[in-house]
Amino acid sequence: MAALIETDGHPPDEQPWQALADLLPVGLAIVSLTPEGPGRVIAANPALLALLRGASGTPPELFADAAWVDPEERNRLRAALREPHPIVDMPARLRRADGSVAHVEITAVVGGGSAGGSADVNVGTHELQGTHELQGTHELRGTQRLQVGTLSGRCVQVLVRDVGERRRREEQSRDLYQQLLQAEKMAALGQTMSGVAHELNNPLGAILALAERLRVQGARTPLASGLHTLHKEAERAARIARQLLTFARKRQTTRLMVPLNEVVAETVRLREEDLQRAGLRVSVDLADDLPDVFADPHQLQQVVLNLLINAEHAMVRAEVGRLVRVRTSRDDTDHVRIEVEDDGPGMTADVVSRIFDPFFTTKDVGEGTGLGLAVVQAIVAEHGGRIDVASTPGAGARFAVVLPAAGATVQAPRMQTTVVADTSDRFGEGLRVLLADDEPALAGAVADTLRDAGFEVTMAGDGQEALARAQAQTFDAVICDLRMPRVDGPTFYRAIAAISPPQARRVIFVTGDVTGTEAARFLDESGCRWLAKPFRLAELLRVVRDVVG
Repeated sequence: MAALIETDGHPPDEQPWQALADLLPVGLAIVSLTPEGPGRVIAANPALLALLRGASGTPPELFADAAWVDPEERNRLRAALREPHPIVDMPARLRRADGSVAHVEITAVVGGGSAGGSADVNVGTHELQGTHELQGTHELRGTQRLQVGTLSGRCVQVLVRDVGERRRREEQSRDLYQQLLQAEKMAALGQTMSGVAHELNNPLGAILALAERLRVQGARTPLASGLHTLHKEAERAARIARQLLTFARKRQTTRLMVPLNEVVAETVRLREEDLQRAGLRVSVDLADDLPDVFADPHQLQQVVLNLLINAEHAMVRAEVGRLVRVRTSRDDTDHVRIEVEDDGPGMTADVVSRIFDPFFTTKDVGEGTGLGLAVVQAIVAEHGGRIDVASTPGAGARFAVVLPAAGATVQAPRMQTTVVADTSDRFGEGLRVLLADDEPALAGAVADTLRDAGFEVTMAGDGQEALARAQAQTFDAVICDLRMPRVDGPTFYRAIAAISPPQARRVIFVTGDVTGTEAARFLDESGCRWLAKPFRLAELLRVVRDVVG
């Protein structure tokens, strides 16, 4: 392709230049120059033909409308060719014959014809003057190799570099960078939540505990409705705090052999009253003879609760649908399935694709955190399961949680199903409890609840006072905050274990921390029972019953 090279004369043999043009991995072309700008392709190497052809088809002319994704890019190139300077690496998008897009960089220069013909060309004509010796056709279509002898006139010499692969690598790098930024943001969120958890959960624990006591004691008073609302909103605040902590950092879990139907039935029972107040019905269909799952029962309850709340909010906001169906079944021999389905407004494919993204919500400001379903997915994944969602606009939504069944090789205690509904059962008559907490409001509510259950309660405002009381007498149960002034929970426990191992086994820790790192290791090593603040008083009584029982 001698015409691509400016020389003082014809080389003795044009074949080496032709071979070089054929082997180059970048596109080369000579384009005729007309008064309107670049016109027909006179010569092109195989790399350019392959680039424009794509997977199949006849390649379009380089400067034809069909070859450009954005006509403005072609117009900018034409305008630049009118300037005296060459064009170097101008980005452009070319459309191949098969319709795909090639991202390229174009280098071009306007030059005169090679030796052998007149260089004085009337650019007002559309024809190049001189002698053409062509193999093939003058058209780009169907051309594989062109040998151009002598040309006279002006033309555009064009180099087209395919930068699609480089662009893909750059996009991947940007994606990785954005993922890194997101990971750093989530790590920062986790650290922030870890720092504020203790301060946030202590007052929330006190509010929830007092609201629970007021609701029970005022059940038959004119204030019953208001107390119910107070307790409901306190539980909502506590649930948001737990979701933030669960999402921010992996929580310490206690896994047991869990009868799935009992967890599902209890969770539905807890939420059924709120669903009915919203004008919704609940249908429950629990399969017989389901195998147990090896799981944290509280986290499984959170999964079902979040799915129920999600269905409730979807139907109430849209005022469409009135039924929530909850089912359990065997997915296959080794898996069990929980389904929560509603007949509400459903979701578009775009919403379904983002439904588990953290902080994504379709609710109005103040109505949702966007963490409920993200937490559900995190818990299910941590338990080795998966969650599927199917939804069509106007036809409701179905969430299916699939969990591995516990095999015969799993050896773990079975979940206790005894639930303390209120404090009318004075199972603590004649028993002593040491309560150590530096939050007076929460400690007061817990102490009153324990006394209602028949316990004799001794209180301590910090770890040093608690240690002195525990050394002076023996208690049937010890409830201790993990983080206390003067002497913290781990130090208190080790001192008790040194003087009275049986009493150390009766210690119950409560904590507003996320139980990460050192706290998590301590709880794991000690084997102590523990509750995360904010907790329900009924849940605390259940744990105390297990310890003294």
